[in-house]
Amino acid sequence: MTEPTGRDRRAETPRESGQVTSGHAETPGEVGAEVFAALRKVSTATVTTQLFARGLRNTFLAGLRPLNPAHTRMVGEAFTLRHIPAREDLDVLSVFKDYDHPQRLAVESVGPGQVLVMDCRGQTRAASIGGILATRLLRRGAAGLVTDGAVRDSPFFAGLELPAFAAGVCATTNLARHHAVDLQVPIGCAEVPVYPGDVIVADAEGVVCVPRHLAAEVARDALEQERLEDFIQAQVEAGAPLRGTYPPDEETLRRYRSTLPGGDATR
Repeated sequence: MTEPTGRDRRAETPRESGQVTSGHAETPGEVGAEVFAALRKVSTATVTTQLFARGLRNTFLAGLRPLNPAHTRMVGEAFTLRHIPAREDLDVLSVFKDYDHPQRLAVESVGPGQVLVMDCRGQTRAASIGGILATRLLRRGAAGLVTDGAVRDSPFFAGLELPAFAAGVCATTNLARHHAVDLQVPIGCAEVPVYPGDVIVADAEGVVCVPRHLAAEVARDALEQERLEDFIQAQVEAGAPLRGTYPPDEETLRRYRSTLPGGDATR
């Protein structure tokens, strides 16, 4: 009988980024650069409101905090990594001699502009990643990393330019609690479904997952929502009451439209 290696054979060959996997909600299309640019301009609060308006209530990865407050803005496609609980006879330090170990393979497969999103079952009693692997992600051009587990080397992360969000910090090696098994499959991160290729948006408040097929319309409507809310904010600061202002009545909307380029206050 061969000795177990602790490596899940399914993770030997990473699936292509964004490729449809078993259980994917629908076939993803291309997300244009203009969509990513728009999403970088809007807040996660606005994005979650737009998703809520489309019937999606569970999109914000609650409980995850930025590790470097100077680098929180993040937009990119999800590259997923799934973990199950560790087993003592499989998850030993020697597994890292295998460069096809799923964790290492994930780091070496994340492409430019992608976000490594890890499903750690919300378990924070061991790290899911540390400074060296995060540095490798940065050098590969990754847009960031997200884990509902913990990280180690948190003082290093505090100065790292790579946006990173985690549920906690823990110095203990990932092998104590986590067994990496799958790349580029649907996962749950902070109890939110994340599919490969979904668009991850983050700011100082946290992380939201936008289903890929909705990214373009959410970006468009989020920009308009923030333009209107900037106008409303200015009205409230000037002393306007909430009634008729927030939400805006027709008169407030008329005055807002008159401020737009080519705006017509009579519309």
